[in-house]
Amino acid sequence: MAVLNKIRQRSLILILVIALALFSFVLADLFRNSDALSARSQDTVATINDIEVKRDDFLQKVEILQRQMGPNATNTQVMNRVWNQELREAVFKTQYEKLGITVEQDQMRDLLKTPLSANPEFQNEAGLFDENKMNEFIANLKEIAPQPGFLGGRPITYSDWVTYEKQLANRALEQNYFNLVKAGLVGTLAEGELDHKMEGNLVDIKYVQIPYSSIVDSTISVSKSDIKAYINEHSSEFEVEASRDIKYVEFKEEATIEDENAIKAILEKYKNGTVEYNNGRTDSIKPFAEVTEHESYVNLIGDSDEKFNDGFVFKSSLPASVADSIYNLKQGDVFGPYKDNGMFKLTKLIETKNLPDSAKVRHILVPFIGAQSAGPDVKRTEDQAKALADSLLSVIKRDKSKFPELVTEFSSDQGSVANEGRYDWHPYGQMVPEFNAFEFEGKVGDIGVVKTIFGFHVIEVEGQSDKKKAVKVGTIARKIEPSETTINAIFRDASNFEIKAGEGDFEAVAKENNYTIRPVNGVKALDENIPGIGTQRPIVRWAFEEDTKVGDVKRFTTSNGYAIAQLVAVNEEGLMSVEDASATVLPKIRKERKAALIKERVSASTLDDVASAENTSVRTASAINMKNPTISGAGREPVVVGAAFALDEGETSGLIEGEKGVYMVEVTKKTSAVELDNYQAAANRIEQQKSGAVNSKLYNALKDAADIEDNRAKLQIQ
Repeated sequence: MAVLNKIRQRSLILILVIALALFSFVLADLFRNSDALSARSQDTVATINDIEVKRDDFLQKVEILQRQMGPNATNTQVMNRVWNQELREAVFKTQYEKLGITVEQDQMRDLLKTPLSANPEFQNEAGLFDENKMNEFIANLKEIAPQPGFLGGRPITYSDWVTYEKQLANRALEQNYFNLVKAGLVGTLAEGELDHKMEGNLVDIKYVQIPYSSIVDSTISVSKSDIKAYINEHSSEFEVEASRDIKYVEFKEEATIEDENAIKAILEKYKNGTVEYNNGRTDSIKPFAEVTEHESYVNLIGDSDEKFNDGFVFKSSLPASVADSIYNLKQGDVFGPYKDNGMFKLTKLIETKNLPDSAKVRHILVPFIGAQSAGPDVKRTEDQAKALADSLLSVIKRDKSKFPELVTEFSSDQGSVANEGRYDWHPYGQMVPEFNAFEFEGKVGDIGVVKTIFGFHVIEVEGQSDKKKAVKVGTIARKIEPSETTINAIFRDASNFEIKAGEGDFEAVAKENNYTIRPVNGVKALDENIPGIGTQRPIVRWAFEEDTKVGDVKRFTTSNGYAIAQLVAVNEEGLMSVEDASATVLPKIRKERKAALIKERVSASTLDDVASAENTSVRTASAINMKNPTISGAGREPVVVGAAFALDEGETSGLIEGEKGVYMVEVTKKTSAVELDNYQAAANRIEQQKSGAVNSKLYNALKDAADIEDNRAKLQIQ
């Protein structure tokens, strides 16, 4: 009993202890869940209608697409394309699940049959699609990968096949969904009749317009609070994403006048020839005009940034600003240095020749092992290919009519086989050098065997255009680039500005050094380009980092120098600021207040009296309809046109607020649309319009309604 009494006496303490124990248990579980949620959020690029886009899967798709798009596509461009694909797929997947739309196995077979039926690999002896061959192909993919495939002409793996099937299924599901939506959109006879009458019902009017421009803008006072109130009243129009405002000063690594003069001086040495003494050694440079080995002189001695081309060119291919000067040189003369396409150049006229500027040929290509056109089935050695080409040449010389059938049987150039081996008129220089020389430097009717990187060609020249002067030139070119001294000076200037701007006033320091400041407002978290300096994801990421504060300054490397950026403002997600909205809101508020002032000062009730009081005239407009509510002399005015249709013939309106001014309207004539026996044709047009709108607007409507949590910026996926 004593123990029980003690327990009763300390019951409050026990309750507190138990409560704390329970609380600690719940709290621990909360932390565990929090950690799990945090880990999940770090692994989730986005959630779209409860469908998670996983980071690893997303980045794998980005990597695959990057390989397909090549090096010219930026990382952000590739990621955006993958994101759009994932977003579209998830948005539609939600709809498929709601409606229970699926692609069953038999339908999948039909979907595969259509694209595969034309592939010989899946055809039987009769040239028809053979499902067993497809099943065998898939089975081989599972066991032996990769297999020769049809996806872009490359070998494919089983994973590629699964992706291909998924793409076909998604396209089929999407088409089925679109068809279901379209099936529910019909044009009724009532809609057809309404459309017919909106176009066919006409009014003629007399009107007076008092334009808003008759009141000077400066006389209308609009405060920031007025703009703020307007934004709040029309909040849906002014919702914005989070953004940042920055400004930057650019330091370009550009060649100075001294650098350009130094480059020209080097070219002058090749033009004039020179002797130099280096560490007791004498180096002599032969004048360009006296050189006979042009290729080695240009490429090796001259170390040209534009390599020697042994072909001929026509005047139209020479730099336009100096074409006459080079074209009219005497053989052996040298022109320059001159500036062209970011380089200084020195050009020598080596040879002139009269050549056709276009030709027509037919050929048979015989590849050999190692040639660029050789596929895996080519087993001929180079000697065997040469012997076959010579044999074909002999047959053709005896009987040219056999050329087309020999093309079909022996040529591996699929680009010309369908045209009997023929390449119709094409310009000089389009083909590889050996082929080009044969067709342009010979004459019509010439037949011969020519070796190129693709194999041996049996060529017949079928036609040439009229010959004209062509020139062979050698050019030593040097890119106009900043010297190391200039680059070092630019780096010092950029670094000094970064330090001083970080310590003091960014604009004052820039002004003191005559640097141009470039403001950039409204930068979004997933933007890639900064106007003026191109692709600059590092600047965007920095501007959105939590540790970056307004006023912070940082140096970034650009494609041709540096940019010193400062974060100017942090704009949170929500309603647009008064300053940013002013350009849009101010004219609207002014228009409302001008309309009120005009209506307040006009007391007349007839068109003539209003026109007289406002020192304007009464105008007329005929055949106005509701479908295209435009008034001649005033423009598009849907409210005014709607008010006119509400009036009876001969009736005058009150003052109407329009798009461009305040109006008074009198209806002089009303014409009803012709009654039709049947409005089915108009109803059909309405149905077609609705169907067209599905293709262009359905996805965007579903996307706008979707619940999307996009974490790409937070995870720095871009």
